[in-house]
Amino acid sequence: MLRLGIAQINTTVGDFKGNLARIIDAIEQAKNRQTDLLVFPEMTVCGYPPEDLLYKKDFIQGNLTALRSLKKKARGISLLVGFVDQDTQGQLYNAAAFFHDGKVTG
Repeated sequence: MLRLGIAQINTTVGDFKGNLARIIDAIEQAKNRQTDLLVFPEMTVCGYPPEDLLYKKDFIQGNLTALRSLKKKARGISLLVGFVDQDTQGQLYNAAAFFHDGKVTG
């Protein structure tokens, strides 16, 4: 049996520290409930809607740094987390990262 959790959390645009705290709290609650896969909304890491902040390199980098910091908290659970991604040419994407047992696998 697969235990699926949906974390509909209230994020704030640009508040990476606060959003991470909300994400981590949801992860801990899900682990306590023995959830196998926890799914978050789009752009959970950076907050929605980011609008003009997407033009700021520091905003994109802060979003990616915050996302990477979730690896440690993703041990023992799978996560699907929304964020803003950027390719090598600078093109932005509304994306989702899949974490499995502490590693980004997709």
